[in-house]
Amino acid sequence: MTDCKPAVDYSRYQMLQVSREGRIVTVTINRPEVKNALNHDLHEEFGTIFSDLDRDDDCDVIILTGAAGAFSAGGDISWIREQWQNLPMNAAANRTSRRIQNSILDLEKPILAKVRGPAIGLGCTLCVFCDFVYATPDAVFADPHVKVGLVAGDGGALMWPQLIGYARARRYLLTGDPLTGAEAADIGLITQAVPDDQLDDTVATMAHRLATGATYAIRFTKAAINAGLKTTANAVVNTAVHSENLCQFTNDNRIALDAFTNKQNPTFTGT
Repeated sequence: MTDCKPAVDYSRYQMLQVSREGRIVTVTINRPEVKNALNHDLHEEFGTIFSDLDRDDDCDVIILTGAAGAFSAGGDISWIREQWQNLPMNAAANRTSRRIQNSILDLEKPILAKVRGPAIGLGCTLCVFCDFVYATPDAVFADPHVKVGLVAGDGGALMWPQLIGYARARRYLLTGDPLTGAEAADIGLITQAVPDDQLDDTVATMAHRLATGATYAIRFTKAAINAGLKTTANAVVNTAVHSENLCQFTNDNRIALDAFTNKQNPTFTGT
């Protein structure tokens, strides 16, 4: 892949690597030492990257992936712990979450997620917001917010019911249980499970097909699909984000974080 053209300056991004091949731009989450878990800085970069891609006139298709065999392990526990009972910090993070969700829904260019390894929490949400999600059969998808005493405020409560129906969404969002890539494909949470040695070619082929298609027909069709979704988002996202904020002041959130750090099972108190 060649270096990015100057249509948009991506040089300020430190934890998202941006590269270009023709009119296809690849964004790679790059915190491999922690399986691409999100901290404050990476979260803030996601708060602006989709808006930058939207105004990049040399980009028609985006591929979103993770470095070193992992998509993203979700929120970095140390970062989540910092937010406990810290109103300015968690309010700021929730504002960024809204920006991420809105900027993805506003982006008319198709986004393809290429997933190996874990796609957990916000990592999973970023996937299910994408237009195509290709993953290896043994990839892991989960939204385990409830396991750390939080509401799925980063978009899971919006997207899972739309993709797999309310009954199945409740099954996974209220337990935080994981699915493999093969299972996620079977229930329609993602587009397709693809053997590891075929994943890169499968994603590249679809990206090329979209990049050489009728650009504005594709964009406007996506916008039409998202129009209804954005209406639903207006009702769901504010409630989910506000509720997650409240949960960051509960004892159960602290108990879960302590248990995770100490590799124990939490004993929740309901307070």
